[in-house]
Amino acid sequence: MAPHSDRKLLAAAAVVCAAVVAGPAPAAAWAAPAGPPAGVGQAAPAAMAVAAHASAAVAPSPDPFAGLSADEIGDKAVTATRSATSLRMTGRIVTDGQPLDIDFAVNDRSECTGLMKIKGGTAELRRLDAITYMKGDEAFWRTSMTSQGMSEAQIDTTIELVKGRWLKIAPGQPGSGDLGGVCDLKELLADLDKDKDKDKDKDKAEREGLTRGPDAEVDGIPVATLVKKKDGGETTTVSVAQEGKPYILKMVKTGGDEPGSMTLSDYDKPVDVVVPPADETVDLSKLQRGTPA
Repeated sequence: MAPHSDRKLLAAAAVVCAAVVAGPAPAAAWAAPAGPPAGVGQAAPAAMAVAAHASAAVAPSPDPFAGLSADEIGDKAVTATRSATSLRMTGRIVTDGQPLDIDFAVNDRSECTGLMKIKGGTAELRRLDAITYMKGDEAFWRTSMTSQGMSEAQIDTTIELVKGRWLKIAPGQPGSGDLGGVCDLKELLADLDKDKDKDKDKDKAEREGLTRGPDAEVDGIPVATLVKKKDGGETTTVSVAQEGKPYILKMVKTGGDEPGSMTLSDYDKPVDVVVPPADETVDLSKLQRGTPA
């Protein structure tokens, strides 16, 4: 019940780095997933297993989900969450053994702003009017490029070119598709209900067999707690708002290969994206084989 943006974003980031050194790559070259570590992103979106267990709380009276099974509550939560015009995702997941922290706000116009942290590195991402802006520190770029097998010389050269700059990435340029997908709210939320790669309702099937745990509270909001346990000790807990729309407010995954936590908040609130100053921005197309922009 979560998006796949974590792998998508780091894969795209690594491709952007490769493009700086080697020039634009064919689509087949940059569409492939990156090796470990994978990231935001991507995007999440990669099953983003999500957020810490909520504190115990008294359920509202009357219970808005009275008479519904846990599976039916899960269906209502997914329907409501997919209807959102915007939201914010914050939390940590583990992908290929690497912890990845994200904080993204995204709306239904494919606009977003936020950041990700992995292995001590940080990258910011902004998207407005189909243009993506990305700025990473040295540790982030090194992690991204190392995951793609780039040589130390290539990495050093590329870091000198992008240091302190926002990369401006237009539609059709390397990495733009995956980076844009991280900011596609409809795509992110579609993953709540369907595994598009296999064209079947994988995530929906995973919602079946839920049980309702003790009611709790997330950021002061009463929630119903839904629990799914799998063989091998993997447990997913989903917190569903009992006030207003039954939005998913938290999800947590323990055990398994990709444990983590994510909080979903700021539903239907404006997402304010600020375009970086022109003197701090460089167009990706102007970075060719290690030459200055």
